[in-house]
Amino acid sequence: MMNRRATLMLLSATVAAPKAALAATAREIEWDDLIPPGVPYSEIIGEGEIDLVNDQWNPIYDANGIKLNEELNGAYIRMPGFIIPFDVSAEGVTNFMLVPYVGACIHTPPPPANQLVMVNAAEPWPGDQLWDPVWVTGVMRTQLQSTGLGQTGYSIAADEMEVYVW
Repeated sequence: MMNRRATLMLLSATVAAPKAALAATAREIEWDDLIPPGVPYSEIIGEGEIDLVNDQWNPIYDANGIKLNEELNGAYIRMPGFIIPFDVSAEGVTNFMLVPYVGACIHTPPPPANQLVMVNAAEPWPGDQLWDPVWVTGVMRTQLQSTGLGQTGYSIAADEMEVYVW
């Protein structure tokens, strides 16, 4: 005969087991995964033009720059990147653009839309860690959006973030 403690442990295990089984494991992706299969990276950036007045190169993106990997629409993913904040409060930042390298969209012309991700984080990311590379985990959506910094091709509703360790 089972004692009360054993019975409670057995019952709690049967309640917790289905939840653990349903917990989603995030698919880890890289920036190349945002480009649709069959489109080489070299075909999303055209030759561009040099702006002699501002001493910078302006890329010209062709139609491949806005092609999105529809297999990622609705996928629960985990990907690394850098934060370009839109609004920073005392608590930190919840809305930002995830970019593939430091300074993208700020010091250089923006990458193509299929290399930029809008993020809405469930919890604020600390303002003193904005230059740290991060892992963002959440549900990804494919959707073209225009911002003041560039056109984005993806969005993530982030339920988890952490510092990316090399």
